[in-house]
Order: sequence, then structure tokens, then C-alpha cells
Amino acid sequence: MTKTAVLSERDERLEKIKELKKQGINPYPSKSNRADTIASVLANFTSSEEGKNKVILAGRILSKRAHGNLTFANLQDGTGQMQIAISKKDIGTEKYKIFDKYIDMGDFVEIVGTCFTTHKGEKSVMAASFTLLSKSIRPLPEKWHGLKDEEELLRKRYLDILLNPETKDLILKRAKFWQAIRTFMLDRGFIEVETPVLEVTTGGADARPFVTHHNALDMDVYLRICTGELWQKRLMVAGLEKTFEIGRQFRNEGMDAEHLQDYTQLEFYWAYADYEDGMKLVEELYKYVAQEVFGTLQFKIKNFDIDLGKAWQRYDYRDTVLKMTGVDILDTSEQEIKNKLDELKVEYDAKGFNITRAIDNLWKYCRKQIAGPGFLVGVPVSVSPLAKRDNDRPELTQRFHPIIAGSEIGNGFSELNDPIDQAERFAEQQKLREAGDEEAQMFDREFVEALEYGMPPTCGFGTSERLFSFLMNKTGRECQIFPLMKPKND
Repeated sequence: MTKTAVLSERDERLEKIKELKKQGINPYPSKSNRADTIASVLANFTSSEEGKNKVILAGRILSKRAHGNLTFANLQDGTGQMQIAISKKDIGTEKYKIFDKYIDMGDFVEIVGTCFTTHKGEKSVMAASFTLLSKSIRPLPEKWHGLKDEEELLRKRYLDILLNPETKDLILKRAKFWQAIRTFMLDRGFIEVETPVLEVTTGGADARPFVTHHNALDMDVYLRICTGELWQKRLMVAGLEKTFEIGRQFRNEGMDAEHLQDYTQLEFYWAYADYEDGMKLVEELYKYVAQEVFGTLQFKIKNFDIDLGKAWQRYDYRDTVLKMTGVDILDTSEQEIKNKLDELKVEYDAKGFNITRAIDNLWKYCRKQIAGPGFLVGVPVSVSPLAKRDNDRPELTQRFHPIIAGSEIGNGFSELNDPIDQAERFAEQQKLREAGDEEAQMFDREFVEALEYGMPPTCGFGTSERLFSFLMNKTGRECQIFPLMKPKND
């Protein structure tokens, strides 16, 4: 349908609204008397009750077809679709004319009627009366024909959800995904907390933050880049031993199939546990969520066949990079890694580039070749400013990443609770920031002060909606209800 045609039909519908008002019909009443859902009517539909029990349905008209003095329409509510019939004999000539002339596809109506089965065997409702609940001005696309552009689908997500059952199912699965995570954590004795979204100092991740201005305090603040890591660790200091938060976080970074700028993440902190305990719990969590939401542990993700039910592997950071690239990340230089990245044709951001970023880029090249499921371990201190050092190998940390289909789907570690070590690592990160690395972490002096009061051994872990998008085998944007879009220029 062309833009001109849409606008022409829009004008026609605006005229219908004027005519309805002249006849004393409110095109936008404030209340419906709906007493039944389509799903409940269909579930309780019995031939013995046909034509007897009154039902009151409400929903949107998706199609409409007239056959003389009888009009059929498809009605949709949040539970399903059902055919309704409007007979001139049953509702009267004037009411029938109103339905025929003024009710369009896309309008919301209330139907009072009784159940019957058509001669073709379709379960339907014969209307005794109807009420217009909301007059649509713009016509609905014809089953999305011709509207295949991904940008347009995401921009008009409400129409995509309305007309595409797969998209609606995705939204329902997304809700079930976060509910499953919440249930899992609560059942294991964790308490749910909320921590600040606006921060004076960002922390808990290597990422560029969004900056905004706080008018009341007349100062710039940052939108958080993690879901309360440094705050939840303060709660460990306070004596709360098992906490978690599911919330929104923001990163002012590039966009691709896996990375978003604002998204939902889970983070939990568990006192008196270490990264080994964390890996066991996370494997259990991922299997639980997959089974609860999808009913299976087997998935096709990108070009990988993934079975979460098989034994999870361990991938040593140093050994994996050495095997795949020939570079020993514990005995190398920035220039050597640059040469290797160029040889492997790996693109990287030269701004703020340093040995830390060099090692990270080399690992990402290797990671894309690992199917999983498993855990990356043996991560160097240089790329882990918040993780506890390994007792036997102090140049490495007790950090882990779940690896699925070539990507890191989570991040956890035995938390650093040595305030002196933490201050030194923050100082190193600050040097990197001053040298141009905008993703290096800030020196959070108040957090170091909290650690000086003493924090118990703690395991922390975070995973985002990337896990959901991977299990759906879709991009991150596709799996958000309303992803961020540039304003459309008409």
C-alpha cells in the first residue's frame, strides 16, 4: 500500500469518526464489559452449549467479509483469534449498517453473543450486539506483505508483534527467560536488590559510559555500565551474603549483532564462594533457564550445534591463544600482537590501543572458533582489574567466562577483596584512561575505602540478554522489544 493510499484511507477514517460522533457514538469509550477471553471461550466450547451461554468478548478486528445480510470477521485479543458473525436479522438493520459502514480492520470492538459452529465446522460467536471501543485511523498492513525491511519492522515493532506470531512468541519467551532467572536465584537463597543507575564513578566493566548532567546537584554523572557490581560488593561488606540484581545498563559503544547500548543484565554476588563454585552454579543456571523457557538443552546457534547437556569444557586463555596463533600472551609485546593481528586480518581500534587491548583482540579471534559449552579460565591480570589473582599463578586470575557458539555469554570471578591490590590495579587502569583508553576503569576511591573495612571471599557473575538472543539464534536488536532506532526522516 502506497503512502498516498494510506493517507487517503486515513482521511476517510477521520471522516467516519466525525459521522459517528454526530450519531452520538463515542469512538473511544473508556471502559469495556469484557467478561471472557477468546482462549477461554474456545477451550470451553461444547456443542451442547451452543446458542445458550452468553459471552462478552473484546478485541481487534483483523479481517471482515460480507455475505449479503451476514458479515464475518476475525477478532483477536491477547489470547488468540476467533471468528465472529454479525447478522442483520439478529442485531437489526440500523446496527448492521453501522458495523458495515463504520467498522474497519484494526478497530477494537466488544461483542456480546453466543457460540455456534458454522457449516464448515469453525467455532464462532454470533453477535447479539457490538460496541466500538477504539476507532483505528491508520489501516493495518495486509499481513505484513511488502513490509520486510528489518529497520521498518523494528521501528514499528507494535505492528510486528500484532501481526507476526513468531515475534509475539519471542516477547513472551523473553519475559519467561528473566522470570526463570529470578526464580532460580530466589530458590537458592539470593535476595534481589536495586543499585544506582546514575553514578559519579563508573565501574565493574571495561566500557565507555554515557554522560548526562544532574541539574539539582549541578554535576555530570554517568549511566552505569554494569548492574551494580561495586555496589553489590559493598553489600558483601555490609554482611548480605547472597544478592542479585536484574536491571538495565548502558554502554556508549559500537553496535553489532551481539552488542547493544542499553540492555538488561543479571549480576549476582555470593559470599564465601569462589569461581569454582560460580562455574557450577552458572552451568546449573543456564541449563535450568534453557529447559524452562525452550524445553530443550540442544540449540542451533549461528553455525554451531550446541548441547548444553553435555560435559562443559575448560579453555585455558594462554594455552588456547598459543595453540591458535603461536603467541604467548604472558611473554609478548604490543608490536608482536599487532603484527599477528595484521597477519590474521583482524580489525581493531587503534585509538587507545595498548597491550591489554592487544591481548583482548587476539583472544576474541580465537574465541570465535570455539563452540562450547564450556568456561574460559586462566585470564591474565592485565585484562581483569577486579578479579582475584590465582594462588598458584599470580599473573593470572580466578576469572571465568561461559563460552557458547564462539562468544562469551557471561563474566564471573573470585572477587578481589584485597584493598591494596585493588587500589594498585585501579591506578594502572587510570593510567590507561589518561593515555586514551576510554574503556579502562576509573579509580573508585570510595569503593576501595569500603574494601578496607573488610569483604569476605566472594564470587560474582553477570550475564545479559545476549544469552537469550543466542538461545533464540537471533541478533540482540531482534530480541529487544523496542530497540533504539535513529529518528526517521520523512
